Amino acid sequence: MTSQAAVERAEEARNGLTFKMATEAWELEQVSELNYATFVEEVPQHDGNPSRRLVDRFHDENTYFICLEGEKLVGMVALRDRRPFSLDEKLGNIDQYLPRGRSVCEIRLLSVDKDRRNGRVIQGLLSLLARRCIEDGYDIAVISGNVAQEKLYRGLGFVPFGPRVGAPGALFQPMYRELESLEQDFNGRFHPSVERNGRRKVNLMPGPVAIRPEVQRAFAKTPVSHRSAAFVADVQRIKRRLCNLVSANRVEILLGSGTMANDAVAAQLSLEPGRGLILSNGEFGHRLLDHATRMRLDFDVVEQDWGQPFDGASLNKALEASGKYAWLWAVHCETSTGVLNDIDFLGSICAKRGVKLALDCISSVGTLPVDLSGVYLASGVSGKGLGSYPGLSMVFYNHDLQPRPDRLPRYMDIGLHAAKDGVPFTMSSNLVYALDAALDRFDSPDVFAEIEETSGWLRERLRGVGFRIVADDSAASPAVITLALPQHMSSTALGDDLERAGFSLSYNSEYLRARNWIQICLMGHFSRPDVELLLDAMAKRQP
Repeated sequence: MTSQAAVERAEEARNGLTFKMATEAWELEQVSELNYATFVEEVPQHDGNPSRRLVDRFHDENTYFICLEGEKLVGMVALRDRRPFSLDEKLGNIDQYLPRGRSVCEIRLLSVDKDRRNGRVIQGLLSLLARRCIEDGYDIAVISGNVAQEKLYRGLGFVPFGPRVGAPGALFQPMYRELESLEQDFNGRFHPSVERNGRRKVNLMPGPVAIRPEVQRAFAKTPVSHRSAAFVADVQRIKRRLCNLVSANRVEILLGSGTMANDAVAAQLSLEPGRGLILSNGEFGHRLLDHATRMRLDFDVVEQDWGQPFDGASLNKALEASGKYAWLWAVHCETSTGVLNDIDFLGSICAKRGVKLALDCISSVGTLPVDLSGVYLASGVSGKGLGSYPGLSMVFYNHDLQPRPDRLPRYMDIGLHAAKDGVPFTMSSNLVYALDAALDRFDSPDVFAEIEETSGWLRERLRGVGFRIVADDSAASPAVITLALPQHMSSTALGDDLERAGFSLSYNSEYLRARNWIQICLMGHFSRPDVELLLDAMAKRQP
């Protein structure tokens, strides 16, 4: 006998129902149309207009979960976690009504097309919403519940608080629910398509990193010309934001990976008279040697064992023994091992001897405070600690640069980028505006605290269940935890096993496989509950 659930799934397949987060421009356009139909024409909450579109005032901050029937939007709900909430504005600070010390989100704009109010659409939307609340670790959700639907919300565990808000015909009851039991309460009640998809992958890789919803929305905007005056002005503004983040005077944004930025640094160093010194204590220090060799730079090398920081006395001795170097090039965060080389020390010894310091900061910018005020050249990228998409890289500097058409290839001539207001060639506006949205996170003074606290907690517990961490805590990046596995335990097998369990870690790089290492990286969009789930999974697979 065919089950009711099977009948419903077959009906949904025929009707082409799809539940997803809204990311496409045409989806967001229909969001505004359904918003108008519901909150202007059906519930008289807003005035009408000839366009028959209602763009929510928090549109750019909302994460929309939608139901599509083919390419028609038939349902939506929005999630927002930026204060003040709309309920804050109506009631004053709503924290007075809520349990204290909790992470709060606001659910808004629940709407289903009149022809599809059969329960399945709203179940799918609420299932997506519940999954996101669980995954992002919110403690409490608040809503303005339409008084006509108060029974529905009570059935979902929401509790009324405060006075009703709105006007006759559009009255709403503020409500909240605690989310600690959400997974358990929704067990067996998730919409079939959401249940089949299960949890999203937990991405704890060094790149590409997990992307926040607001960054995804910015990336999805219609591309604009890199020649437009508005875009050039926006690039200049974003460059100032980047410089402020790392205390640099100037930066140029390049279309390409970190390899492109390091090639451009090597190209600039080729203009310097005199010999240089390159430091290498891991895979990415070794790659600096390759960049320098290909650019035919004149240099010496100081190498240290992988996983070990550089010894200050040895570096001082190397600098003194060989006379005067023109420049020194090193990696700040050695991503292969997790070692964080001391750039304050490097800056000090270079300044004392008049040596220009160049740094690879690709895995450090965005994961911890970085001060490049005394650095000659430094590379960074969009797709790691900054939490945006891969595809943009950058070179920071603190001095005047002129174009050098006699010496450098066009794209790697940082002086040419500077002379052309930073946009001399085609640039993806989608990547640029995604980066701009990602930088909003760094407006908070506490942005690095979560990474540092989670990293310390995780390191302690990983050691507690038997894992060995390559970098000592005294010289380690908070964002990169490299684990050296015993011979009897394959890093590839463990990585594959965790991938099947829903956790994406870094283990497939050739240098990691060769050493039987696996990495956990706290870059991009992650949550403490995600890391706790990973720890539980790894504890079951301890050495």
